[in-house]
Amino acid sequence: MQIDWPADFDRWLDALEDRAEKGDSQAKQVLILVTAALKHLQDLSEAPSRDTETATLRWVRQSGRHPLWRVSHPYRAGVAVRLICWFPPDSDTVVVALFAGDKARIGDVFYNSVAGRADGLIDQWKREAMRRQP
Repeated sequence: MQIDWPADFDRWLDALEDRAEKGDSQAKQVLILVTAALKHLQDLSEAPSRDTETATLRWVRQSGRHPLWRVSHPYRAGVAVRLICWFPPDSDTVVVALFAGDKARIGDVFYNSVAGRADGLIDQWKREAMRRQP
């Protein structure tokens, strides 16, 4: 799979990398988990279906206009990273729309707002992708 994301995610990832490089141990842990989640998405040979959910890749039941998926990791004390992504139909691309860098603190409240926020970011990604086309 090809991975893409809107500018907001790019800024968040850049800031995370900066904090990790400056020695922030929490940022280092989150960056390791985000990198592993992105690698998992990259290694997919096709978009998932509700019949092929795994513990790592699950359909988000609170999806809005777009069917959303979340990538998570096994339990790690003090940190719970979730990437929310969308697989555009008939494409080999996955769009990382949202992240939860500290779901450990906010819990399932994150999922209560995920649909609206992800729909807006996916729309933003679509606009950005259209501008990149020649």
